[in-house]
Amino acid sequence: MFSFALASMLVGTSGNGTHGQWTAEQATAWQSHQPWVVGCNFIPSSAINQLEMWQQDSWDPKTIDRELGYAESIGMNSVRVYLHDLAWETDKSGFKKRLGELLTIADHHKIRPLLVFFDDCWNPDPKVGPQPAPKPGVHNSGWVRSPSDSQRNWPQDFGRLESYVTDILRTFRDDKRIWMWDLYNEPCNSDYGIKSQELVKKSFEWAWKVRPSQPLTCGAWTQNSETDDLLIQLSDVVSFHNYGDAVNLRNHIKNLEKHGRPVVCTEWMARSAGSLVETNLPVFHQEGVACFNWGLVSGKTNTIYPWDSTGGGPEPTPWFHDLFRPDGTPYDKKETDLFLRLTAR
Repeated sequence: MFSFALASMLVGTSGNGTHGQWTAEQATAWQSHQPWVVGCNFIPSSAINQLEMWQQDSWDPKTIDRELGYAESIGMNSVRVYLHDLAWETDKSGFKKRLGELLTIADHHKIRPLLVFFDDCWNPDPKVGPQPAPKPGVHNSGWVRSPSDSQRNWPQDFGRLESYVTDILRTFRDDKRIWMWDLYNEPCNSDYGIKSQELVKKSFEWAWKVRPSQPLTCGAWTQNSETDDLLIQLSDVVSFHNYGDAVNLRNHIKNLEKHGRPVVCTEWMARSAGSLVETNLPVFHQEGVACFNWGLVSGKTNTIYPWDSTGGGPEPTPWFHDLFRPDGTPYDKKETDLFLRLTAR
């Protein structure tokens, strides 16, 4: 099991917000100044993965602006957006310029993003340059991990990854357009085991050296594991993923609230799995828990299809993820009407 003594060692002793993890009291004080945050996991419909979103040749601010307008139209005030270490490594200044442009576009729509550094999910061998075309009907056929499998040689690759994390954090550490930093998406979701846990620990250590003004988190996603214990114990704000029904969701929230820190759900909504807008969004509203459903606009990621889709099939009924068609038409107007009603401020 994860050692809580180890967590205490990693956190450090300052406890004043200038270094190390925020105290529970600091996190609660931050939360007291936040609105109810509602958003989605966002990638423009024109991008198949993080690299296609961020590389100069495929950077698409017009689509980003249009689609964040869809998010604003239903009351969303945040989006969760994935970065990628290779996009930074190959064009550091250009990558940061484009990230600043994203923040400007989002700010125009009254949206403050939550930004994600690393990811253990889907394709193991990302490469810069033109990205593959989507495989018809296959969920996330082109999504890529960060870092790649070939760049998980600890400790020799830590230096490059530390430079990535600290450069981005130092550049944007006091940028009020950013809501939160998510250091690592679903660590150990590709059987990396101890390698992922070590990168989690290092990611927090690197972030604590910079200590941005925005909170740091890493989402618990299994509901019961040594890795989840690690993520919860290191985060300023406890975040989690839940694709269960409303009863499971409410129980999950109550269990996480026992840690005495603000709670945020950074992934939810999978219609055919029972995670539904009409049942689960009211739970988040009633509990005052920030929430980010998966997906905004149906596009090249093909996330309207379920996780285990094998390809070639017609448009599924119901859609698995996503809320809008590319022209801005809601998949289900009852869903978007509920978002708008509950987010009325």
